[in-house]
Amino acid sequence: MGLFDFLIAKKPTASIAKDRLRIIVAHERSGRGSSPDYLPMLQRELLEVIRKYVKVDDEAVKVDLIGEGDNKVLDISVALPEQPAQA
Repeated sequence: MGLFDFLIAKKPTASIAKDRLRIIVAHERSGRGSSPDYLPMLQRELLEVIRKYVKVDDEAVKVDLIGEGDNKVLDISVALPEQPAQA
């Protein structure tokens, strides 16, 4: 520690921690890719609900997250059979 170190303005530790947190969050967001973790689970749950009423294949439900500018749109596509199964 030098004799004149007390004259140098130091950046507050809260500001440093906030900057570091922003870097970590930005890194985590970029590492996840474009689709959130919950989309596969959402797709499985939708398929289970639809199967209560209509017999459909595993590939019948498609769930995508589409980015439009600053907004995200959840796109859900369900391919229903031509003739519903009789219960």
